[in-house]
This record gives sequence, C-alpha cells and structure tokens, in this order.
Amino acid sequence: MTTESPPGTDASDTALFPTMVLRGPLPEPRQRRRIPARLLITAWVVLLMAAVLSLVTVVTWRAVETKVGERVDRALSQEIGEFQEFAQAGTDPDSGAPFTDVPTLLNTYLAHQYPDDSEILFGWVGDAPGTAPGAGGSPAGSEDGRIRQGQEPPFDLSAEPDMVAEILGSPDARGRAQTPAGTVEWQRIHVVLPGEGTDGWFVIGYFTAEDREVVASTTGTVALVSAVGLLAAATAAWWVAGRVLAPVRLVRQAAAHITEEDLTRRIDVSGRDDIAALAEQFNSMLDRLEGAFTEQRRFVDDAGHELRTPITIVRGHLELMGDDPEERREVVRLVTDELDRMGRIVEDLLLLAKAQQPDFVRAVPVSLAELTSDIDANVRRLGDRDWRLESVAEGEGDLDAQRVAQAVVQLAANAVRHTEPGSVVRIGSALDRDHVLFWVADQGPGIPAEEHGRIFERFSRGGGSARGDRGAGLGLAIVRAIAEAHHGRVDLRSAPGAGSTFTLVIPHRKELV
Repeated sequence: MTTESPPGTDASDTALFPTMVLRGPLPEPRQRRRIPARLLITAWVVLLMAAVLSLVTVVTWRAVETKVGERVDRALSQEIGEFQEFAQAGTDPDSGAPFTDVPTLLNTYLAHQYPDDSEILFGWVGDAPGTAPGAGGSPAGSEDGRIRQGQEPPFDLSAEPDMVAEILGSPDARGRAQTPAGTVEWQRIHVVLPGEGTDGWFVIGYFTAEDREVVASTTGTVALVSAVGLLAAATAAWWVAGRVLAPVRLVRQAAAHITEEDLTRRIDVSGRDDIAALAEQFNSMLDRLEGAFTEQRRFVDDAGHELRTPITIVRGHLELMGDDPEERREVVRLVTDELDRMGRIVEDLLLLAKAQQPDFVRAVPVSLAELTSDIDANVRRLGDRDWRLESVAEGEGDLDAQRVAQAVVQLAANAVRHTEPGSVVRIGSALDRDHVLFWVADQGPGIPAEEHGRIFERFSRGGGSARGDRGAGLGLAIVRAIAEAHHGRVDLRSAPGAGSTFTLVIPHRKELV
C-alpha cells in the first residue's frame, strides 16, 4: 500500500505514516446515557421504603394470623376442658343424681352451654355414620344419633353425615374441615361412662371465616396505608432530592456555560450542608480560574505592548545596517541592548505572573539582622551612592527572605535610577509588635501626591531619572506583588524636592496561605 504526500509536505513527513490514509470525518465518541441523580435517589428511596413496608405488612399479617390461631386454640381447649370437668363430676347439676348413660350426659351438658356465634357444639352417640356396627367402639345394636342444642351456627355440620364421619373417623383428635360457611377448626373427645355399654363423642367446632376476614381487612388496611405512604415518600424524595441537588444542577449548568471568554458566572449559595459547600468551592475555583485567565491575558497584552517597540527597533537597525564594520559593530551593540531589555521585561512579566500563585512566597523563620546585612551588601554594588545603614532589626520574622531581599534591592535600584552619584541613600529594618519594616530613602526629586498610587501599576513610569534610564516600569509593581504575597503593603512618603521613602510592611509571624 502506498500513500501520496499531501500538498505542502515532504517525503520525510509522510514516512512517519507509511500505511495510514484518513478518509472522511472521524466518528464522534459515543456518549453514555446518564441517569439523573435525582431519579436514582428517588428510586433507591422507593425501593428501600417498599422493602420496609412490605416487611411491615408481612409481619402485621403474621402477627394477626397468630393471634387468630391462639384465639381458636383457647376456644377449643377451654370448651374441651370444661366438658372434661363436667364429665368427671358425673352428676346432674339440677338433680344431683349421677349420670347413668352417655346421651344423658351429653344432653345435660349441651343444655347448659351458650356457644359463640362462630362455635358449634354437638355430641354423637354410637358409631359414626357410614361405619359397620361396633366399629366406633359401641356395642352392636346401640342407638346412634347426634345431640345438639343451642343457637344455629354458621353451618350445622352435625347434620351432615359425611362431615360427621370425617371428624369421628379421623385418627387425630383435632383437625380442620371445609364447609360452605368456610373453614372450621374442630376438636373431639371420646366419652365413655364406667359400666355403661354405650359410648359417644363430644365435638366442638370453630368457624374461622369471620376472623380470617378481620385478618384480611387488617392486612389490606396496612397494605393500603403502606402504598399511600410509599407514594408520599416517593413524592417527598423527589422534592427533597431536587432541593438538595439544586446546587449540583447549578454547578453543571454553570460549567456548561463557562468559556474562556466568560468566567464571571457564579452560583447562588444557600444552606450549610455539603452541597452548599460544594457550590462555594466551585465558586472559589471559578475565582481562581478567572484570576488565572485574567493574569494570562494581562501577561500576553503587556508582553505584546512592551516588546513591540524593541522588536521594531531591532528590525529597523538590521534592515538599515550597511557594510561598514564600525556601523555593524554599533548596530550589534544597539541590538544587544534591546535584546537584553526585552529579556528583562519578559523576566519581570513572568515574575508578576508567578506572584499570583500560592507558592510564590515560602515563609520560614528568618533572622532579620542577617537578612538586613545581606541586603546592605547587595545594594552597595548598585551604584556610586552614599549608602547608609540606619537600623537593623533584631529577632526573627516569618517571611520569604529571597523575595523580601528582591523587593528591597528593587527599591534601592529605583533610588539609584532617580538620584545623582554621591547622593545619600538610607536603608534599614525594624521590628515592632505586629510588623517587620524594611525601608529605602533617597534624596531624589520626589513624587507628586497624585502619582503615589499610579507608580505601582505595571509599565507606569515616574519622572525622568538622573541618568535618563526610564526602565520598563515593572519594578514597583514587583515590589507591591511581593508585599501583597506576604499579606503586607508598601508605604510611600514623598513630596516634590524632598526625596522619597519606600517602606515594605510585612505582618510579623502571620501564617501565609
């Protein structure tokens, strides 16, 4: 496979991609479908609430069902126990005569009972319906039949031979049967009198349909309340999630609208929760970004503005340079001076740009006496001036010694630029309760009061210097940047004809951030 070099390239360029040919636009990356956080929060809340409410409904149903079972057990056991006590007594409560046969015993007991609406009490004498004579334990030829008294039950199962046969023929003393009136829980007891040939059965039945309706009604009510509660919880979760996530939504919308040309958008913060803290941090991040972009634009604008003139000068000299060796040497000297000036401007601009960074100064405990001594030694090499060290601070201060020395030396260089050789320039340092002071005082022409604030701006130049060197106008801006990075300031005391005193004021032992 071969490829042709695109116009404007040579063979060495295409050699890097010997087999690659791109045709048509590249496919856009497929965006993953995102689920809104509000919907996720609501869904999780609904699922959790549904699980809890379902558990509550099941537990409620189980508890009510257990209570119904216990009630049935108590009713059956109580009735059987009362019959056993009555039978063990063996005497008629009305006449006091002892019972001589099972039918009389059952008739007498049932005549004194008043069963509940859900209960049925009956007795059976002889064999169960459908069994051979004597199969139930009674002698052959005995009289068989039911004995029932009292109010009508929901269903008279004693009148149904098949049901009676099922109950009396069951191997268990307790069981359950289905009737048209619903499920009936029953329990029986075999009745035999000593010396009497006829036996019988006492049976109690409890219809559970009404109790099951109560269970169903209670469970249905709990389920309905749970459903309404679940709907209310879902609505509340949706509303609360919307309120809580509102700052997040604003952060997303703000981030979508933020461009390099517009970093002024901010989020209104309300509340004191973590989401509000996130919005505050996002606003702080935007502040830092805006400051960084502003500083970047300013750097580019300043560099373009200040470098345009020396570049024009260099280009003009080079274009007009002739063949005369002396002229060429002069042009080279002028070009070198302009290049050096451009280098100083770039370095100063980079320093000012770096001053906006958090690590521009690194404060550590510094001996003020040693720092002042080093500054004094450095400034004496700046020019032929009458340098006088007025005061030396004792003790330590938390500051960046290199940056402070750079600022004071810059002030001293500024004093040299605006004074005559042999002029007195005083420097010194002092330590008071709250601040560390470094100052430089000269006997120059002074600065009018209306220019005191302006001279600290970038590329602002004061009155003409004694040597005609106007500089780039960045020195005092650098001094102010160093002072502000230390959370301090630069004070100026000056008047026309009275010289100038610049004082660097730095807070004493103040934590720098």
